[in-house]
Amino acid sequence: MNPDPALTQKDAGAESAQVVVIGGGPAGSTVSTLLADAGLRVVTFEREEFPRFHIGESLITETYWTFERLGVLDRLKKSDFPRKYSVQFISENGKASRPFYFFERDSHESSVTWQVDRAEFDGMLLDNAREKGADVRVGCSVRRVLFDESGERAVGAEWEDASGQRRTIHSDVVVDASGVHSVLARQLSILRRDPRLVKAAVYGHFEGAKRDSGIDEGATLIIHTRDNRGWFWYIPLSRDRVSIGVVGAVRELMRGGEKPEAVLMREIEESTSVKERLANARLCSSVHVTSDYTYRATRCAGAGYLLVGDAFGFLDPIYSSGVLLALKSGELAADTLVDAFAQNDFSAARLQSFGSQLSLGMEAFRKMVYAFYTPGFSFANFVSQHPEHRESLVRILIGDVFKSDTEDVFAAMSTMCDLPEPLSFLEESAPRD
Repeated sequence: MNPDPALTQKDAGAESAQVVVIGGGPAGSTVSTLLADAGLRVVTFEREEFPRFHIGESLITETYWTFERLGVLDRLKKSDFPRKYSVQFISENGKASRPFYFFERDSHESSVTWQVDRAEFDGMLLDNAREKGADVRVGCSVRRVLFDESGERAVGAEWEDASGQRRTIHSDVVVDASGVHSVLARQLSILRRDPRLVKAAVYGHFEGAKRDSGIDEGATLIIHTRDNRGWFWYIPLSRDRVSIGVVGAVRELMRGGEKPEAVLMREIEESTSVKERLANARLCSSVHVTSDYTYRATRCAGAGYLLVGDAFGFLDPIYSSGVLLALKSGELAADTLVDAFAQNDFSAARLQSFGSQLSLGMEAFRKMVYAFYTPGFSFANFVSQHPEHRESLVRILIGDVFKSDTEDVFAAMSTMCDLPEPLSFLEESAPRD
């Protein structure tokens, strides 16, 4: 990359920080909280005003351990977010599986999680970062990351305040947690799409939708569409709302130039199970679309910078892995940076050290996504043929993917479906020109 002298030049009047974090979502809040708590000077830029609409409302149970470390468990327990005890799958003909109750595997309180309103949840995490000492600036956009004269090491960022005035901040490290905007990954042209997962999601919130009773009231439902062309998520939220989204191939879902609301209503009309649950409900939000969203950056870090959360990579949401991957990547990146500051070493080799553990988890979920979309494959049949792998499969589904050895389970699964080759996160070591 050829540096822009006007941007990389050290300005005596520019402010400085030890760490600049781009984005205040779960990944950015996590890394900001842990670094500020470790005594580092952290400035976090969030482009959107909170609260703001966001999907990814269904948590999986392994998020508990990062929440515990962040110190937000008590707030979650006191919230009105519905408790999530299970996941249930409903076939295209309306046949419901037995709910999978997480506590049947482990009675620890971590086996119950939450269905969160992301506007409130993300605000809770960002407030926590402020309380721990991070300088959080909302309504401020990072326009680009600054590099030194070599064009290889990140040295700060150019940002724009709410009035549109551009400013410069210098730093030892930049963490890109900008979500699907992927500020740094796009600047460096290192994002790669997964050509086999060209999907779209159309989604919104409904009031008055049917809920099951008892501990099943907060269950996530995964409902197959007609002919198994795609699937619905059905996530009960607080204040009598349900998040409903349909996921399918872009060319099939977004056909005919229909508006998003028309697409969602058409798919609901074609699903007996979803239609029945919404018989007395009304749409209470805008309908949103996210398309072509499975991607990965070719590296998780370089000299003076790291990528976390959706800024590094995004997976199909079938297993509700998004928030877990955001939290865990932020946690791993923070630990890497605390060590880097202790050693005064911000080299690519040092900062990339968290990538192998993060990639282990992402690849496990990615293989599960491929298996889900394989025609004729079912996890019930897999477990029936390979009962010895049931425990490993359950561990993946709850998010225990960063320490588990999954080689054996995926070797067996590959005999029943076509699994992807691992993606490299160290494909390149320096920015492109």
